[in-house]
Amino acid sequence: MNENINLLMNHRSVRKFEDKPLTREQIEVIVKCAQSASTSSFIQAYSIIGVTDQEKKMKLSELAGNQSYVANNGHFFVFCADLSRHEQIGEMENKDVISSIESTEKFMVALIDTALAAQNAAIAAESLGLGICYIGGIRNKLEEVSKLLKTPKRVLPLFGLAVGYPAQMTDKKPRLPLEHVYHENEYRQNNEESRNQLQLYNNIISEYYVARTNGERNDTWTSQMVNMLEKQSRMYMKEFVQKTGMNLK
Repeated sequence: MNENINLLMNHRSVRKFEDKPLTREQIEVIVKCAQSASTSSFIQAYSIIGVTDQEKKMKLSELAGNQSYVANNGHFFVFCADLSRHEQIGEMENKDVISSIESTEKFMVALIDTALAAQNAAIAAESLGLGICYIGGIRNKLEEVSKLLKTPKRVLPLFGLAVGYPAQMTDKKPRLPLEHVYHENEYRQNNEESRNQLQLYNNIISEYYVARTNGERNDTWTSQMVNMLEKQSRMYMKEFVQKTGMNLK
């Protein structure tokens, strides 16, 4: 164990921040750390939009499902998969790159690059004593989010990252057992073993919620997941992504 591992192992989402903005230096450090993340073939297929306009933050909060911490934080970042600059590069170099840009492979590269950059940003923020919360809710209404942020073709807002000084810390939420997610040499396909592991995890999660809510909540992980998954959500996504000029081939 060391300081870095302790930081990673103690992550938890923060959903209540002090009314204190990040400094320009903090913002630049977080972005530079994001840029230092690994990137496939050096493609760097992402952009980050820092939202400081309070009216825009309020609108994003509304679009994300009225999550107050989208509007009230130290700084709000929106991470976008971005292949627009690569189209521009093709024009600069007089090369036809459109088929590649529109491929599923490059779409996946852009998603992965963006996620890696965002996680670097999150860890950097936490190392500065700040709290973070990822906001997938901006994908509820991407058409409106894109208009608000004026994102061009081949740029896809993926998620937000609320960062700030924690006003309230939640308990660390237990993750799945290591044995359930780590497979050695090949994927283990033992349904009985898997079910037993999930049941043990259900017990852990239920106990966590009972302690956290003084007995008002005791649901399990599998019940949470099935309730979420049986509700179809954001089913417009494939069509919207393709409208941006991504994932067409």
